[in-house]
Amino acid sequence: MTMKLDEIRAAEARLLLSTYERNPILFTGGQGVFMVDEKGDRYLDLLSGIGVNALGYGHPVIEEAIARQSRALIHISNLYYHEGQAELALRLTERSGLDRAFFANTGTEAWEGAMKLARAYAGLRRSEGAHIGTKFLALEHGFHGRTYGSVSTTHKAKYREPFAPVVPGVEFVRFNDVADLRAKFSNEVCAILVEAIQGEGGIRPLSQEFLAEARALANSSGALLIVDEIQAGLGRTGKWFAYQHYGIQPDVTTLAKPLAGGLPLGAVLCTEEVARAIHPGMHGTTFGGGPLACAVAVAVIDYMEKEGILAHATEVGDYFQEQLRGLAKRHSAIVDVRGKGLMLAAELDSAALAKQTVAAMLKRRILINCTSDTVLRFLPPYILEREHVDTAIEALDEIFTEHAAQAATAPAGGQNHG
Repeated sequence: MTMKLDEIRAAEARLLLSTYERNPILFTGGQGVFMVDEKGDRYLDLLSGIGVNALGYGHPVIEEAIARQSRALIHISNLYYHEGQAELALRLTERSGLDRAFFANTGTEAWEGAMKLARAYAGLRRSEGAHIGTKFLALEHGFHGRTYGSVSTTHKAKYREPFAPVVPGVEFVRFNDVADLRAKFSNEVCAILVEAIQGEGGIRPLSQEFLAEARALANSSGALLIVDEIQAGLGRTGKWFAYQHYGIQPDVTTLAKPLAGGLPLGAVLCTEEVARAIHPGMHGTTFGGGPLACAVAVAVIDYMEKEGILAHATEVGDYFQEQLRGLAKRHSAIVDVRGKGLMLAAELDSAALAKQTVAAMLKRRILINCTSDTVLRFLPPYILEREHVDTAIEALDEIFTEHAAQAATAPAGGQNHG
């Protein structure tokens, strides 16, 4: 039986935990960079499931991989071998410069694994005579997930405080503040935790100086540099990993969102040295790295390589950013444009306007979202074309023009963001 939107909303209100404020749209399909609702209306998707649907919707490479693998094996557990994990690990290690992989289901699980790996490695080094503590340094504005370790290293109080006490031993460093990083680093630190480009925190790239100093400090004591690439990794910025824009190699990195083209899959990658800390029985997963998800991830990576998707993401992303900067010159409400490749942001001068803009874009059947209250976030599928960018820019131009006109006629004492 097919349920209508109102029926689904009523059922969810009665049956589900209240964790999301959903938009009142029922999507039933999609093709390319467009989603289709129950009425058959198309929406240009510039969010791609929060950075997940790298190849958009209905992509034949993904559909064929799912069909082929589902006829063979979907799940067997990690007590036995299947073909997918080694194939996928080879592709990821070759592209990351790291040596070994562990597969999980989600980004937050991958981050938990990376944190456990850091503590285990520090323990191993202490047993060998090194003086390394158990403390983590994380960054202000950083976001790493919703499970306990992940939320403990996520900066905003609204994510941590409802679940206090969180995991101890985490201190936050001011974003891109090299002096603060130096002041807070010591031999008690087992790992420095960063995103090369912060996602939920507002599409904020690390400075070259900050990441270089983090690498140098970690080297000085034997601590680890761990880079979260869950949102920025696997091609979104025009390189396989965002840290590759800096020419700086981490000891550990984490992946998830676009890895399997829409299926749940996360990964931890690390050096051979760090991998010494893990032996059978210390960590595991029931579903992580299953045959179906791995087969799709291999197909996605091979397609991206064959079709030059990274170069395409760079070219269209540069065009998108250029058009956003042009928009900022015409509209003072845009106070900053930043990002890399197809991971972009336009920061506005008020939270009310940002919320209003997301709603106005939705009315024009264009999907974006707002993060950090004032930041419009763009995470489109990698197959986005310039014509789609032009559609979005034209819509934004209309919205900001209307806003400026309303503000000009608003009563004295404040702008009208309603």
